[in-house]
Amino acid sequence: MIETLTTFWQRIPKAVLFGAAILVQCALLVLMVADRVQILREGREVTLQTRPVDPRDLLRGDYVVLGYDITQLPAGALAGQPSAERNPVVFVKLAPKADGVYEAVSVHAAPVAVTGLEVLIRGRVTYSCGANDRIFCDRLTIRYGLESYFVPEGEGRKLEQLRNERKLRVVAAVLPSGRAAIKRLLLDGEPVYEEPLY
Repeated sequence: MIETLTTFWQRIPKAVLFGAAILVQCALLVLMVADRVQILREGREVTLQTRPVDPRDLLRGDYVVLGYDITQLPAGALAGQPSAERNPVVFVKLAPKADGVYEAVSVHAAPVAVTGLEVLIRGRVTYSCGANDRIFCDRLTIRYGLESYFVPEGEGRKLEQLRNERKLRVVAAVLPSGRAAIKRLLLDGEPVYEEPLY
């Protein structure tokens, strides 16, 4: 059987194999772009307040490190409960405040129903408690995949300063599955950067 496969691969011209490899890579790139476009087009918009980030993690290259008011949350009913993995996926229920900025309502280990303007965003806990790191701590640090944003060269320091002054907000698109992507940055409520749909 193995000899048959080896013989078969040896008979295929190298140009055909090379072409197939290029097609597979192109298809993977198209799938990644299509996935992001789906989030940005179909996702529900939520506005998130940024917060200052530890200065040691400031501008690295041409992107801004972003932290949110929803990054560190009380675990609520999850506190002390076992998790299936070391850095478990959680779902955070968000609801808008009077100013339109979304805040965390509760944290859940699995998707839950939302009503009205509520949204469920998916994140991953970055630190767990217990001897084997598989127990939810009282307070959770959660990453949503929205923690960095690429900006034009030279713009990062200005945006970091505004972020530290709490003048910078992020509008994220969130799918019903909880996956999210940054759609635009707001400075004092006005758009400053808009993510293209490709």
